[in-house]
Amino acid sequence: MRRIDVIAISLVLLVSGWAIYWLFQSAGIDSIDAGILSQGVLVFGLLIWISTYLYRVATHKMTYNKQRQIYEESVLQDRLEKMSPEELAQLQAELEKEEKI
Repeated sequence: MRRIDVIAISLVLLVSGWAIYWLFQSAGIDSIDAGILSQGVLVFGLLIWISTYLYRVATHKMTYNKQRQIYEESVLQDRLEKMSPEELAQLQAELEKEEKI
């Protein structure tokens, strides 16, 4: 994540907190309760965001895991393309032997 992205996200959170506070105040809630409620809404949103992150970690759907999988597949494909016909036949024989077991 770039520095400008972090600044933009911070500004969005700051403005959204102010907007939520203003909405609560315009609904007739006094300033102390509006502040507590707006903080509660932001903390709840943060907890939801953290839970989605933990879900992606648990299911291995992180960007790093995807990049690593693509890299491993490309390395294996490259090795397969560089194999001679004799090596391919030997590999196929080994795979057929493992399937019988």
